[in-house]
Amino acid sequence: MKRLLFLVLLFTAQDAFCQLKLARLFSDHVVLQRQKPIPVWGWSKPGEKVKVTLAGQTSEGKADASGKWQVSFKPIEAGGPHTMQVTAKSGNVVVNDILIGEVWLCSGQSNMEWPVSAAKNFEEEKKDAEYPQIRHFRVDHQVSMQPEKDLNAGEWKLATSGTVGAFSAIGFFFAREINKKLNIPVGILHSSWGGSQIEGWISKEAMLEDEELKTYVATMPKTWEEADVVMDVKLRKQLFKSASVSPSADDEKKYISGNADFSSWQKVADPVGQWDWKGSQGFRGKGYMAKEVDIAAEITAQPTTLSVPENDSPNQIYINGKLVYEGEMKGTRKISIPANTWKAGKNQLVIRMGNMVGQSWFGPGFMGSANDLYLEAGSGKVNIAKDWYLMPSFSEKHEYAHLVNNVGTTIYNAMIVPLIPFAIRGTLWYQGETNAPRAYQYRKSFPLMINDWRRRWKDDFSFYWVQLSSFGSENDSNQGSSWAELREAQNMTLSLPKTGMAVSTDVGNPKDIHPTNKQDVAHRLATNALKFDYGQNIPYASPIFDKVVFNDKTAQVTFRNAENGLMTRDKYGYVKGFEIAGEDKVFHFAQAVIEGDKVIVSNPTNSKPVSVRYAWSDAPEDANLYSKDGFPVSAFRSDDWTGQTVGVRFE
Repeated sequence: MKRLLFLVLLFTAQDAFCQLKLARLFSDHVVLQRQKPIPVWGWSKPGEKVKVTLAGQTSEGKADASGKWQVSFKPIEAGGPHTMQVTAKSGNVVVNDILIGEVWLCSGQSNMEWPVSAAKNFEEEKKDAEYPQIRHFRVDHQVSMQPEKDLNAGEWKLATSGTVGAFSAIGFFFAREINKKLNIPVGILHSSWGGSQIEGWISKEAMLEDEELKTYVATMPKTWEEADVVMDVKLRKQLFKSASVSPSADDEKKYISGNADFSSWQKVADPVGQWDWKGSQGFRGKGYMAKEVDIAAEITAQPTTLSVPENDSPNQIYINGKLVYEGEMKGTRKISIPANTWKAGKNQLVIRMGNMVGQSWFGPGFMGSANDLYLEAGSGKVNIAKDWYLMPSFSEKHEYAHLVNNVGTTIYNAMIVPLIPFAIRGTLWYQGETNAPRAYQYRKSFPLMINDWRRRWKDDFSFYWVQLSSFGSENDSNQGSSWAELREAQNMTLSLPKTGMAVSTDVGNPKDIHPTNKQDVAHRLATNALKFDYGQNIPYASPIFDKVVFNDKTAQVTFRNAENGLMTRDKYGYVKGFEIAGEDKVFHFAQAVIEGDKVIVSNPTNSKPVSVRYAWSDAPEDANLYSKDGFPVSAFRSDDWTGQTVGVRFE
């Protein structure tokens, strides 16, 4: 009887698996690409014939041995709504409210993922959000060691004041401009992941074509268990400068002794938040947080209260080697510390913690606000919210979450492969912040990914990206800038056909890696599309360095995309942001004068310049040169001197 029941369940499961289904992208409200062949695919019983009808066309196919089938429709002009009907012996599927228009894949990291609800002037933008012809499909975050067949979730949503807040801001503002200018439907296929590095978006096959990345493929983990070992080695190498160092339980007892050496620990200015973003990517297990606290002598004889943000894992808190608290507690904790526990001068405060209980995905770390981290003594407070040290426990059981940057190619496998070969007009890309430390390698990895995607789609579609914005310090060329080097790599990738770039340094925020002005950025992407994909005769791009001619005392710089001339755009009215250097390679800030589409650069201390640079900084706030068409000039350098990131490789 049990065997019979097992066979019934088995055949029922197999039958359900073989039922006719479409790839998840082909669902109600989908936008399909106009003027290109439209591939449609799904699954059914192996060998089964499938018939699909759309907009007066009928196409038939046959499922292969794995059950996958695919058909194609001839190009269709913009319009709708249409209905798609799929029929086979194993079932029938109907897709309603299909529009034919323009489809753009939006991908990258957090600035592409940044929602309309967090963009500038959201309340005003909601008033201009009722666009039933604009639809948005968000691909869920997922990683996979092997290429996935289909998406696990996702649906097409119409743009309304109630839905638009969750749309990609770049994607929506771009789509809205295209829709207004062309009056045709626009589909936003949004597949991005905050913090992601480009190597996660590249296929294994493409990596094998690259001399540097193919060495990574040779040793790349094949299972998540192997990946945990690799992550563990990386983290120990990062902390201890040697992968062979693996602290024992006895070694870790010293952490709470009151005389610990924190020199190898991960130092963080802000201790609140997931450890994933503080140098311990994906670590899940027990760990230690420590701070050296300066205590005035008059406080030591008083009872004090230690305020600690939420972490509901079993905690132990030690002051100078003495256990002062042990237990679990939700919310902000107020811990009474007896008099004479602190000593005058430096004290070691160490908190032993594990993964959050209520939200285990969070891992170790504080939730809440840094304002909840302080020491209260009488009517006064001692601020302890900055400069902490973190150390995972390697001697106890631990693992690593399957996150965005654990293993290369895994985002591509899960978040790009299931989209192929869905017909698109092109791709919008906003990524690079995570790759800035190895910007020189981005010269190869970025065009490698673009060519890889085009090859997988069998379509040389348009590819437009956002150049890194301004974030961090306004360092000069003598200090160097990894972000400037990444922008340079993005400039160089313009050598690929059908590419374009939106410069965004002027609308960034040096204090926030997520500038909220996504409207101007999306407009600059849209001008590329309107020019090259939709045939409008408009100014479309930022001026890009063309060449420099050095005289005895000056550098004469010319630009592409500056045919209508150059200008400054601030209250000062003179050009800022230029530097020049002589053969000693020492840079000096320079005077710059606009002459038509050229800039003449000089510095009285440098009579024989050999190099000129502009906006060569992480956050070039001074840079104020624009084309008269209103586009900011891209950062550049005329030299090829060795930068900060040469030799830094993906591992």
